Amino acid sequence: MECMHYITRLQEEKIKKIIDQKKSILLLGPRQTGKSTLINRLQADLVISLVKPELRQRYEKNLSLLEGEVLALGNKRKTPLIVIDEVQKVPVIMDVVQNIIDDKKAGFILTGSSARKLRRGSDVNLLPGRVISLRLDPLIVNEIPSSQLMHLLMYGSLPEIITIKNQNQKEELLESYVTTYLEEEVRSEAVVRNVGSFARFLELSASESGSIINLRKLSQEIGVAHTTINAYYEILEDCLIIERVEPITKSKTRKKLTKAHKYLFFDMGVRRVAAREGSHQSRENLGKLFEQFIGLELIRCSRLSKKRFKVCFWRDPDGPEVDWVIDDGNTYTPVETKWTDTPSKSDIKHLKVFLNEYKNSKFGYVICQTPRKLLLDEKIFAIPWQEINNVFL
Repeated sequence: MECMHYITRLQEEKIKKIIDQKKSILLLGPRQTGKSTLINRLQADLVISLVKPELRQRYEKNLSLLEGEVLALGNKRKTPLIVIDEVQKVPVIMDVVQNIIDDKKAGFILTGSSARKLRRGSDVNLLPGRVISLRLDPLIVNEIPSSQLMHLLMYGSLPEIITIKNQNQKEELLESYVTTYLEEEVRSEAVVRNVGSFARFLELSASESGSIINLRKLSQEIGVAHTTINAYYEILEDCLIIERVEPITKSKTRKKLTKAHKYLFFDMGVRRVAAREGSHQSRENLGKLFEQFIGLELIRCSRLSKKRFKVCFWRDPDGPEVDWVIDDGNTYTPVETKWTDTPSKSDIKHLKVFLNEYKNSKFGYVICQTPRKLLLDEKIFAIPWQEINNVFL
């Protein structure tokens, strides 16, 4: 397999600043998004990987070992930096971490590829006020040296996938991700009893990514209760495999706005392989995939941006809909995606309806394959997909 080179992450500078301020970090992100690679560049005094069963069992038997190891570091630096990788494997270790932080004996970077045991454990200490929570996603467009749209739609943007040139190897890696991690580890962590129904759900949920979720329809197709389908989605969300996107439901004139939410698979390549789809797609499907890709980019921008915003969508079942809406708490910014390089007036009719409906909206955008930014209407611009991060970061 070809050797990989490091791709600089936008989160790296933020992490370094937090460490310099003597603060601790909880860094969550799906598997293979580059957490370990990034952490290895920070020159920690002690790295503990709870992925290894023998290490995990060691701390489970005697939690006080951690404090003893920290104290043994001596005076190499005023505040030693400790990394605990996959901290969700031993959630009770968070109590010891809290004591060490409170006593100013060390700073921590705690990483995890699942928040399920952290979120669902009633007795788990999430260190409120003691750690800054960050997320490491797959690469965004600005982090990829030379990004090609079709490649991103078909293979996604996990760092290892981006740095490997051979397409067969990319396919093998994605297949391994789906079978080894999604179908085995996620299932075992969640203690899924009906293995067959969960495997079928995984395939259907990947196919339905980006659509309004109909729990009852899925339950009929898979043959389990709709409450079970809801629990399966909860598992994927906790394991950072899907992103939940809420609808905008407030309107002065429209009473039937959609209240159901959407889910997006965290990576386009993982989604395609989980859905058992090939790399040859129809134009209609490419438009849907492009919409999901832009939605993911916006979500990742929201986590990296200093402005902090929420990504939503807007849909009236009897009329217009807008793919994505940026909600910064004060204003809405509607965003449409179009699989074209020549956007026209007909592409902005729903944006105009939205801008007229919500007077706090300043601008609307059509994200497409246009080579340059252009003005389509008084408050509506078309922008190239490569510039999305420049607009919203």
